[in-house]
Amino acid sequence: METTCDELTALLLVDDDTIFCKVLCKALENRGFKVIVAHRVEQAITLVHSYQPELAVVDLKMNGASGLTLVKVLHELDPATRIVMLTDYASIATAVEAIKLVATQYLVKPANADEILAAFGHLPNPDLAFNAQPASVDRLEWEHINRVLHENGGNISATARALNMHRRSLQRKLSKQPEQPVQLGWNNFQ
Repeated sequence: METTCDELTALLLVDDDTIFCKVLCKALENRGFKVIVAHRVEQAITLVHSYQPELAVVDLKMNGASGLTLVKVLHELDPATRIVMLTDYASIATAVEAIKLVATQYLVKPANADEILAAFGHLPNPDLAFNAQPASVDRLEWEHINRVLHENGGNISATARALNMHRRSLQRKLSKQPEQPVQLGWNNFQ
């Protein structure tokens, strides 16, 4: 039996990383989903009224409004919408907030298509291994420094001032990226 485009499950993918979206979109389409992509929360809010997705993959931190804003809107429009929240920065506070706002799951990037679908419960193999190991203190510090650096437009001096840190100390910390427990490459998305 052939499935038409109208019968495919609509999945909203919202992330301001265009390369990540392109790769993940292709992987999800290959798994039989009708993927609707937006790169900003405001754009996604417009799309949800037209497509009414059953599933949504939403990045927490994007240019413009936060992904948490979109989670609220999606839940108000249809409480049955299942949502997976993605983030580059593991934070207990934002994970709790996302879950309170009825996000189905909270995953730290890079998450591949199989991990995301497992979070929705769409994988035939529910025994997919997840990395449940918490990030080290060094890793959390490095992520925080990078977030502040990003917020300061890559300006090392402004970031050092914001963190009340000497510029050279900041540069040393940035050069020593702690290892993640599991390294995922682009091939994990296909």
